[in-house]
Amino acid sequence: MASVKEKSERSTAKQNGKAPAAAKTQHPKERYMYWYESMQLQRKFEEKAGQLYGQQKIRGFCHLYIGQEAGSSGSYTALTKDDKWITAYRDHGIPLALGSDPNAVMAELFAKQTGSSKGKGGSMHIFDKSVNFMGGHGIVGAQIPMGAGIAFAEKYNKTGNLCICFMGDGAVRQGAFHEAFNMAMLWKLPVIFVVENNGYAMGTSVERTSNVTDLYTLAEAYDMPSEPVDAMNVEAVHEAVSRAAERARADEGPSFLEFRTYRYRGHSMSDPQKYRSKDEVEEYKRRDPIEFVKARILELGHATEEDLAAIDQKIKGIVDESVKFADESPFPDPSEAYKDVYMQQDYPFLME
Repeated sequence: MASVKEKSERSTAKQNGKAPAAAKTQHPKERYMYWYESMQLQRKFEEKAGQLYGQQKIRGFCHLYIGQEAGSSGSYTALTKDDKWITAYRDHGIPLALGSDPNAVMAELFAKQTGSSKGKGGSMHIFDKSVNFMGGHGIVGAQIPMGAGIAFAEKYNKTGNLCICFMGDGAVRQGAFHEAFNMAMLWKLPVIFVVENNGYAMGTSVERTSNVTDLYTLAEAYDMPSEPVDAMNVEAVHEAVSRAAERARADEGPSFLEFRTYRYRGHSMSDPQKYRSKDEVEEYKRRDPIEFVKARILELGHATEEDLAAIDQKIKGIVDESVKFADESPFPDPSEAYKDVYMQQDYPFLME
């Protein structure tokens, strides 16, 4: 049972829209520099994607990760390159954090043959086996039992690896969420479930959809370890995921982390955002995760303003090159519609 102090912190966090503050921990220089470069790459890539969507270079659905970058970058440094990742359809940031080629990710947004899913998935279905990114998934909550299944395979094969499974706050209303949690605890699967709670499931606030607004407490019904995480703070993300990973590798089963974050843009590019005020958005921008890590780097003397400006310029070049690559790449040949569907190479499709 929670202590009075814990209840007070939880109540305060609920009122402020924040997780309890993490203790300030000093990490190695290389980690801080990775965090800054990784988060800036995601930010600039997504800002450019938003511009390109307006130019109709990118079509269909497009869900940007702007504001949530600490969740992917902080998790990456807490895990190993052999761990598996799976998420929902706000899925551009994670593969970039894992090291996917920005050219291939941008080409996928353009639906080009050179894209990470050969132009067949688009914005909502980025996939990159080379970095163990098991894809973005368009059906709300579908990735949750899949994440548990991937973890089952790792445990069955005794690899020592785990799966980290991301979801949006709307997904916790799905039955698959509860079914997967029950099975994962029953079998002590090495999976870290993460809900990226940006406050709104599409355009509806958490407070309007559930009596339970401290989402991490949903795991208590399954005796699953859980905690809220200030996901505007990359240090706090790294430390929380590290703790969960340690439990998973010790065969202690899954954990549930509530990443309390915020998206600066709408749910998708078609979202007019009339459900929240400009003042609210600006309040969260004052807690920007990139500015947080930049301040820490300067405070600790790991780099100068000029060093960081040079990184920014390098990232601009990477993003510009990804756009050029995507623009110049060909669209898939119509015959590609019949490939990667069945294992059987000569499957007798009806071609009429």
